[in-house]
Amino acid sequence: MWRLIKAILILIVLAGLGLVAFAYVGPIFFPADFEAPLQEVTHPVTLDTD
Repeated sequence: MWRLIKAILILIVLAGLGLVAFAYVGPIFFPADFEAPLQEVTHPVTLDTD
């Protein structure tokens, strides 16, 4: 049972490290996935004040 828990904890740590690595290295290899939208979005807002 201890081996199973240890293996799961190791996999969780590796998944966390992979996520952090992707956050830092991802924009270098996949720049289109990380860029902001290029068009301006405007919406009229009506405030109901008394």
